[in-house]
Amino acid sequence: MATLDSSSFPLEMTPMTIETNFDSNYRKVLVAARRARQLQNGSQALVSSRSSKACRIAQDEINAGKIAYMKNEVDVTKPLVDGPAIPILLS
Repeated sequence: MATLDSSSFPLEMTPMTIETNFDSNYRKVLVAARRARQLQNGSQALVSSRSSKACRIAQDEINAGKIAYMKNEVDVTKPLVDGPAIPILLS
């Protein structure tokens, strides 16, 4: 049986952090949608809610601070290009 070592994975491991504050409304919507899907698949609600809809319960859980998410720290590097700013590929 083959063993996995770090040389068999070309990408470096990026650190992950657990976040409770949202840096954008888009991320908040994505987290709420994923939590709503978990609730629809049978997960128990973490807070009591007046609504029976999974989407609203997920929003209530986020507002109560019960939901966190993991964020990958990815460094973006621009390639070094000599000459013009946009490289032109010649065939």
